[in-house]
Parts: sequence; structure tokens; C-alpha cells
Amino acid sequence: MMFVRVPIQSVLRRFFTPVSTLMNYYVTNPSRSTITSTSCSALSTGRFLSTGWTLQKDAPQHQPDLDLDVWKSVMRSQASQNEKLKESLEETSASGEQQEKKVSLIEASRMLVDMWRQAGKQVPENITDEQLETLAEIGTKSAKKKYLKYLAIKEGLKKAKREKKDKKKVERLAGMIKEDGECGDGPENPEEEGEGETNLKNTYLLQFWTRSMDRVVSWRAAQAMRFGQPLVFDMSYDQHMMRRELENTISQLMESEGWNRRSIDPFHLHFCNLQPDGTYQRELLKRYGQETWDRLFVTATSRHHVDIFPRENLVYLTADSPNVMRTFDHSKVYVVGAMVDRSIQSGMSLANGKRFNLSTARLPLDEYLYWEMGAKNLTLDQIIRIMMTIKETGSWEKALEFVPKRKHDGFHQQRNKERQKKAGKMFRRDVEEKQSQIFVSKQRQKIPNARDVVSTPAFGSENDPGLSKLRMALRSKLEPLSQVERKRNWLEEE
Repeated sequence: MMFVRVPIQSVLRRFFTPVSTLMNYYVTNPSRSTITSTSCSALSTGRFLSTGWTLQKDAPQHQPDLDLDVWKSVMRSQASQNEKLKESLEETSASGEQQEKKVSLIEASRMLVDMWRQAGKQVPENITDEQLETLAEIGTKSAKKKYLKYLAIKEGLKKAKREKKDKKKVERLAGMIKEDGECGDGPENPEEEGEGETNLKNTYLLQFWTRSMDRVVSWRAAQAMRFGQPLVFDMSYDQHMMRRELENTISQLMESEGWNRRSIDPFHLHFCNLQPDGTYQRELLKRYGQETWDRLFVTATSRHHVDIFPRENLVYLTADSPNVMRTFDHSKVYVVGAMVDRSIQSGMSLANGKRFNLSTARLPLDEYLYWEMGAKNLTLDQIIRIMMTIKETGSWEKALEFVPKRKHDGFHQQRNKERQKKAGKMFRRDVEEKQSQIFVSKQRQKIPNARDVVSTPAFGSENDPGLSKLRMALRSKLEPLSQVERKRNWLEEE
């Protein structure tokens, strides 16, 4: 066992100092017979007994000075973090409430559809959550009925189209089996040969598989994204269209992308002003699918086309522009508004182009076509086919062949040629009629008719005996001719 040896004087000094202080306090204050908080505090000012190897010095330790600027910045950062946390909590609670409200509206719409289906009204059999959400946003009951009727008709058309396609497929397979049986080139029982594989027919034509063509087309589109001429679709018109018009716009955009991908020299398509959570984006993802959309050779961005390309190179194509696009410029970037306007709101795309000080142009429809009826608004797929043709050939006659013929009455040159042909035919007809009239008159002069001769008026009065004798002589000579003519007419009637 080890004993620690501590100096006795230092121990007593440390122990008796607080005791002496307490005794002096009670001697000076005899009225207080109990220990109070003041005495405890006086006692606590002394130092306690320490049995360590080394004793701390009585001098107080130096504390570093506090930097007020650092302290303020720390407190401000903590306050901002607390505010952000509070705002995030409020947002999450608000989003949770909105989500619950949205779910409740969807469920209420689903119950309404089920109730109307049981009542025998025209509603679709299968309805999605997006359609139910759209139904919940509709205010009136009649509008809801019309929307559900539209969905039911659309579903019926899709079902009929699917059934027709399956029926044609079955008939085609039956016809192929029948032709194979009639030809009798292959074995009656394919299992007798071993594997039972179908034999390919011999042909002198080179067969291209679909995957090979897809590979070639995709390679062209990839080259266009690197070296091709840009063509911009402005996707900032979602607020100006109804639901049906927006769906038609997406269908036309998909068809435009397909025509451009299959072109020999495709454009580099840009979908500008495409908001991440906008209606355009949701509908495109719904139609294409996430995987196909990610592999699509199209530049989709939320930026404006003015921020991507120089203003002097941009040309906004609109039917309301006073400027006519005479030739195709390969150095320009043409902008097309992605919009289907059934109400014909004229001037919208022109105002959008002027707002950013862009040059505008319109297709030369009046300069090449006889436009009879309707507005000069074309669909997006028609516009891109016209642009691809004028880019490849440089001929507006070939490019404007994609304009629907129900809207115009032909080209100016063709109509002039048709007018010339029609005028020539009418002139030849008039000449032939005049020649036939002259021929008939000459024949009548050569061979006069007996009736005409008999009915000719006399040169003198009826009492003239010389004239009466002459008349009788002519009548006697012309009677045989009249009898021959009667016999001929009788034979023709028989």
C-alpha cells in the first residue's frame, strides 16, 4: 500500500480559510443564528481541499476575447436555417393537404362516374387519374356529361379499330396458310423434316429489316443534332389552348418528328420553352414513354430560343406576317409556333415574334396557289414537310403540294394552262358549228325540198292563167319525188 504525503501547512491553509471567514461573519452579525444563503455564498468563495500531485495556482486563467462579428454571423445563419426549416415544414404540410384534397376530388369523380354508369349514361369503361382530375376541374354538370361522352366515343373508336386490326390479322394469317397449302412446295408435315422451320420465299429484291432501317434513320438524326440546320418549335402556347387542342398539337409534333427523322437531310429539332412540369411535358411523356423520350434525338429545353440563337438569325414563321418567304435560307433558324388554333385567333404568333424583335415571314401561298376558302393556317406536320422539300429541292411547286387540295383551287400556272385548253376547245367547237351550218345551207341550196317549193308564194295573183299552168306543171313533176321521199321515210320508220 502506498501513502500520499501532503504538506500539513498547505492543507490547513486551504481548509481553515473558509472556516475563519465564516466565523468572522457570525461574530460581526450575532443576530443571525442560522446558516443562510449569504453564509453559503461566503463559504463558497473559498477553495476546496485538493489532494492531487500538483496544486493549481491562485491566478485566474486568461479567456480569449469574443468576436462580435463572428457571433452575429453565426446567429444569423442559425436564424436563417430555422426559417428555412419552418418554411419547408409549412410547404410539406401544404403539399400534403393539397395531395389529400386532390385524392379526395379524384375519388369523388370516380364515384360520380360509377353512379352515372349504373344509371345507364354514356361514360367510358376505363378512365385514368388524369382524366378524373380534368373532370374534377370542370364546373358545370352539363360540361362533365359532354366530357365523359367524348371519352366514351373515343374509347369506342379505339376498341373498334383494335378489333378491326385483329380481324385483319387473322384473315391475313388464314390467307397465308391457304396459299402455302395450295402451292405445296414445302412438306405437308413440317415436323417430318426435323425442326419444322418455315421456308423463306426466293426473291430477287433485297430485303431490309426494320431494325436496320431504324439504325440508319437514327444515325441520320444523330448527325443532324451535330451538323444539321436547327428548326425550333415554340412551346409557349399551352395557356392559349383547350385540352383537345393541346392533344392535337402533341399528335402533330410526334408526326413532325417522325417525318423529320425519316428525311434524307433532317433538321435538328429544338423544343424551346418546354417547362419541366408543364402540360406539354406531361403529354409528351405520356405518349412517348420515359425511355423513348430519353432516347429521342430532339433537344428539349426550358430556355427561350432568343437565349440559344442570335436574334439576327431567327425567322418566325407566321401566316399573319406581311413578309413573304421567297427562298429558303440555309443560314437562318426558322421558328414555328407549336399551336393548334381552332378558334383562329389571328396575330398571336406574329405578336410573339415582334415582342422579341424577330424577323417574321410567311409561306408564299397566295403567290403560287388560288386560295378559295379558309384561313391560311397549316398543321405542324404539313409545315415541316414543306420546309424539308424546299430545303432539298428549292422548288415551291413541289413543296406546296403538301398543302391540302380542299383549301385551294390549284397552282396559278396549272390554272392558266387549263384556261388556255378550255378556251381552245371552245374556239374549235364554235368553228365546227359554223362550218356545219355553212355545209347545211349549201346542201339545202343544191337539193331543195318539195314542200319548200310547193309552199313558195306565187309571183303574181292567183287569177293569172299563165302562172297557174306553170304551177300545175311543176306540181306534176315534183309529185314523183315527194312519193319517193315518203317511201324512204316509211322504210326508216319500219
